[in-house]
Amino acid sequence: MKLIIAGGGTGGHIYPGITVAKTVLERIPEAEIVFVGTRRGLEADVVPREGFELLFIDVEGFRRKLSPETLATAYRAFKGVFQAKAIIKKLQPDVVVGTGGYVSGPVVLAAWLSGIPTLIHEQNALPGFTTRILSRIADVVALTYPESAKYFSKNVKTSLTGNPIRRSILQTARSQGLAAFHLDSQMSTVLVFGGSQGARAINKAMVRVLPTMMKSRDLQVIYQTGRRDNDWVKKELEANCGGISDSRRLIVLDYIYRMDYAIACADLVISRAGAISIAEITGRGLPSILIPLPSSAEGHQVKNAEALEEAGAALVIHEKDLTPESLLRAISRIIDDENQRKYMARKSCELGRPKAADDLADIVVSLAKGHA
Repeated sequence: MKLIIAGGGTGGHIYPGITVAKTVLERIPEAEIVFVGTRRGLEADVVPREGFELLFIDVEGFRRKLSPETLATAYRAFKGVFQAKAIIKKLQPDVVVGTGGYVSGPVVLAAWLSGIPTLIHEQNALPGFTTRILSRIADVVALTYPESAKYFSKNVKTSLTGNPIRRSILQTARSQGLAAFHLDSQMSTVLVFGGSQGARAINKAMVRVLPTMMKSRDLQVIYQTGRRDNDWVKKELEANCGGISDSRRLIVLDYIYRMDYAIACADLVISRAGAISIAEITGRGLPSILIPLPSSAEGHQVKNAEALEEAGAALVIHEKDLTPESLLRAISRIIDDENQRKYMARKSCELGRPKAADDLADIVVSLAKGHA
């Protein structure tokens, strides 16, 4: 089987594709899988590191306002379709998978024009512009949230699969995570992170909350600040937390390389509401406090967070309402109430789809065989 996976720009579009690729290879070791992306996106670094071939097309995201730059972008998109058609003609894939973002557009369109079966995967509760356009020609649109279906016409074939996440996220034992971070198995653990780059708004609140939170409760915290804010966060904590900042109860890192260990030992997660983060949180069945990025494309993080809150799995604090006081109240509401924590964990687990990668691989193989 030959498979092309197109997606790029951010990790939310790249890592689901990589997870699906690895799942397909577990079933069909001789499968040939090639990724298509751009030289500017994160995929240029990540995909080769994961051991997959990456081919490039010249395309970029559309600006919604008409301008000379918009016309130039449209020209590159048009050019990208021809580049994608050349790749498809050369590789003769059995299936083309689009994982979202502007890279998917030209490749999925070129596949449709070439008569190749296509699958689109949408990671967010609010489907992106590219997904909504491509849904009209794709054989199958795989969804992460059931409420996403209302954004598509009745003629679109959808399948609720969830968002695929790394097996290590699902399989790492709590004891392994605690041992990796040298944490106490008798204490509750709070994991804080604002995405791979960190989040200034979350950091500003956390440096004020942590002194009170840790002095009044038997908690331990794994806190990813992001590289940009790490130095000033540590200085603030040293000034405000006294000896606690140097203890084994508070681990402050600029980046968490082994998120599988960190999330395995967490009892509560405080984070943004990106698609991958939410998939990992619900995959582990964890309660969360979500602070969605207000500037995310089309407000998709807000929709993601609200979907979890409506299900009872999370508390949402919008960034405009984020203060040390509001964050501390939310933490106390969950940590101090065991019944609340268990209820949210159960609801989170109900939303989790640990078999998402397998379900997506099923669709890929089915399309390759000629029936969806």
